[in-house]
Amino acid sequence: MATLNLFSQPWQPTISPFCCSNTNNNNNVVYAYHNHNNSKLHFFSNSRQFSVLSQLSTNSSKSVSGSSGLQNSSFVSGIEYRKRPLYSVFPTKPAQVSSVEDLYEFICSGPLLDKIGITQEQVAESIDNWLLYGRYLCRLFQLNELFLTEPQKARIYHYYVPVFLWCEQQITEHQSKFKDGEDIPPLVIGFSAPQGCGKTTLVFALDYLFEVIGRKSATVSIDDFYLMAEGQNKLREANPGNALLELRGNAGSHDLAFSVETLTALTKLTREGMKLKLPRYDKSAFNGRGDRADPSTWSEVEGPLTVVLFEGWMLGFKPLPVDAVKVVDPQLETVNKNLEAYYDAWDKYIKSWIVIKIKNPNCVFQWRLQAEIAMREAGKPGMTDDEVRDFVSRYLPAYYAYLPTLYSEGPNGSDPQHLLTIEIDEGRNPILAT
Repeated sequence: MATLNLFSQPWQPTISPFCCSNTNNNNNVVYAYHNHNNSKLHFFSNSRQFSVLSQLSTNSSKSVSGSSGLQNSSFVSGIEYRKRPLYSVFPTKPAQVSSVEDLYEFICSGPLLDKIGITQEQVAESIDNWLLYGRYLCRLFQLNELFLTEPQKARIYHYYVPVFLWCEQQITEHQSKFKDGEDIPPLVIGFSAPQGCGKTTLVFALDYLFEVIGRKSATVSIDDFYLMAEGQNKLREANPGNALLELRGNAGSHDLAFSVETLTALTKLTREGMKLKLPRYDKSAFNGRGDRADPSTWSEVEGPLTVVLFEGWMLGFKPLPVDAVKVVDPQLETVNKNLEAYYDAWDKYIKSWIVIKIKNPNCVFQWRLQAEIAMREAGKPGMTDDEVRDFVSRYLPAYYAYLPTLYSEGPNGSDPQHLLTIEIDEGRNPILAT
């Protein structure tokens, strides 16, 4: 694809009518600087600081098993957002027309446009938005927008930006249900996706885009609701010999009352000045068995929230007949019983859903193994191959039991009109559904 000469020209960001928000105010300008002492890239905006850990990039642009390179990209230091004009129509110089049209054609070839209800004409009308969002994401992931690889372009323009636009559509529809002057609760969007498929990175990207366009958002994971260490010990003792409940992960290992308390409080952050500390879980505590992090380390969010991004590997799983789960693994019977309480604790709060679909749950092992190898190569503690195999084996029965229903019927209590299913390949990129 031809180089985007557009990015070499001075520009001032603008937003076309296709976008639901605008960024034309100084409060939403984002700045970044690289701190060489702690290897973090710090982003500041009107209300929140972002840190992109150095593990998101290395000193090479290699990718692993066809991955996008967003987590293994060349580090770009000293980045700042410079004000330059962005075109609302194609520029007129022949070279620029060619370069922007190349990107336009690439965007239109993506597998999600039809799913999110955006036509090629709408892409053309809002090409400035796509370029702006793409530029923000390149800055976030420390990529050089002039030299994106094909997988990187696909991850940004075929995946992250389309999903962001779908979320914007869902927010607009949600807010339209309320009258002027009414408190509008944040829309809770659920992300149900297997471990290692990139859901946390996707949510991170979406949260950042919401921030730079001026929307207040909060992110929460089902991991944040694991039982505290004492509760985990009691669960293990109450289910001797059940490997699925020996460690955290499956239904039964979460503090559902705490989930309800947190999610309820989040949906009430509708006004300025209202604040809430979001729980976090420390997976390294007690030699890796984990425990809830000290509240002093929890991050704080402030209202009015527009959207809550809630992600987890088993969100939306529906309990099945006992015989159906026992065929997969007899140990699932207790897990299945525990799952009955999860709709009221989690799923009922979610009004819009994104389901990331995989063809084979065994991908989870390969993805986890890649992550652990990368950690070991970076000099950080990482599980051995055998430990990864044991870890993943505790989740696979639930995947084999519950994913078919999740994919065929949708998440528990979901509305098909507010459900986006994205099928991804082994490289974690969207593909056309088969």
